[in-house]
Amino acid sequence: MTANMTSTELKRLHREWRRRTPGRLAVALDGVQGPFNVGGIVRSAAAYRAEHLWLTDTATGLENTKTHKTALGTDRYLTIERLADAATIVDAAHSAGYRVIGVELTTDARPLHELDLAGDVCLMVGHEDRGLSKAALAACDAFGFLPQLGKVGSLNVTTAASIAIYEWARQQWTES
Repeated sequence: MTANMTSTELKRLHREWRRRTPGRLAVALDGVQGPFNVGGIVRSAAAYRAEHLWLTDTATGLENTKTHKTALGTDRYLTIERLADAATIVDAAHSAGYRVIGVELTTDARPLHELDLAGDVCLMVGHEDRGLSKAALAACDAFGFLPQLGKVGSLNVTTAASIAIYEWARQQWTES
């Protein structure tokens, strides 16, 4: 008979998947302002063991009560740093050994699942309406987009970031 896992079984399951995930993940928010979006991205990043979260000066931070509430305390699992702009974040990410992949519909973007996301990657997402800033477009190493099948042309930034985070993890698993 099927039953929900016990907390011990769940911990063992997560430990096994952590062992199977060799790369490092970081996330960068370039001007993401919706507090619920930031909080949701923090939760997804923490769930997939992101080590670092960078925020531009124009992004909403964890000091916002709505952001903090939505993150449900998961921000304690991340190193969070606010830097001036996307170019400064890309420099910091490179110094920490990450390749920076912008999740954005650009003229040279490839479907995210076709990009090589193995290893140490920082995924950067942009403002809910305007996307990545010009500084980010000039600084990221590559760009990936999420192919969509319906009549809706874009996703909520939290949803897009979460799918991108999962795709990074999935590629780690197929490499091991």
